[in-house]
Amino acid sequence: MKILVIQTASIGDVILATPVIEGLRHAYSSAVIDIMIKKGMEGLFTGHPFLNRVIIWDKSNKYKDFLRILSEVRKQKYDLVVNIQRFFSTGMLTAFSGASASVGFSKNPLSFLFTKSIPHKIGKGIHEVERNMTLISELIAAADFSKEQGNRPRLYPSGADKARVLQFKASPYITISPASLWFTKQYPVNKWVELIQSLPAEFKIYLLGSKADTGLCEEIKSLSKNESLSILAGSLNLLESAALMQDASMNYTNDSAPMHLASSVNAPTAVVYCSTVPEFGFGPLSEKHWIIQTTKDLKCRPCGLHGQRSCPLQHFECAATIRPDLFPRLPFPFQKF
Repeated sequence: MKILVIQTASIGDVILATPVIEGLRHAYSSAVIDIMIKKGMEGLFTGHPFLNRVIIWDKSNKYKDFLRILSEVRKQKYDLVVNIQRFFSTGMLTAFSGASASVGFSKNPLSFLFTKSIPHKIGKGIHEVERNMTLISELIAAADFSKEQGNRPRLYPSGADKARVLQFKASPYITISPASLWFTKQYPVNKWVELIQSLPAEFKIYLLGSKADTGLCEEIKSLSKNESLSILAGSLNLLESAALMQDASMNYTNDSAPMHLASSVNAPTAVVYCSTVPEFGFGPLSEKHWIIQTTKDLKCRPCGLHGQRSCPLQHFECAATIRPDLFPRLPFPFQKF
């Protein structure tokens, strides 16, 4: 059996698609499973034990590359296409893939051309992982795949990834991923500095992120004046970052991709929610996690399902009123590696 899973959105969305891979592998142990992602996400799946192939869609030249991707998909003659995205372009790929069967969310404008479509419901208590798993629920129903197995995303840092970050694990440490693609999801610089200044002195602090986040990290380091703080943003790839997060005493993130990266290795995570709320279903899934949000009753919060480029009311109180004492207290137990 040949299966293609499609999720060409951003890092967090792709990570939240990984339980689908796990479920399909459990149900069909001999299946050949491929995944389609957008260019830049491929580092998440280097050496993944359950994937045969990663198909990369270059969205910088989206429509020109679409024809190449469609041709490639049709040549593979898939038995099943599972489309986790809800956009027209992936609907086209699914509908004209030539696969014997296809399934996706009914919100996809071309879902009427799929073999089966499933409602995508945003609601309290329903996590995005659970929504994604409804696409294959019938397929895995008889495979003894428990909810506990399927409720957390999983990535697989290699031995080389773990060796690369071992040098940073000699003493107790925490990680902070201060950036977000959206302004109203990003805890402000001065608030990160307040948190850093409140942390116990015995902890090393590593700032994580992409190369584009180094300026933000440098600003935080300069203002915090913390000699135990090091910037690793831009120095580690995605799986190396996950390997470092895995053994941290705590990982602090925004409601953004690093939260899901931490969940993928079951790392302790404290997540700051500014304009968004965990009830949307995109919260942390690590066994040990904490939700950090304002205690002030703000009628304007949440101001949308996703982040915004600026605070619509220009006060950003959903972030400004989150105090350092709202964060979980350290230290937690540390094991030297």
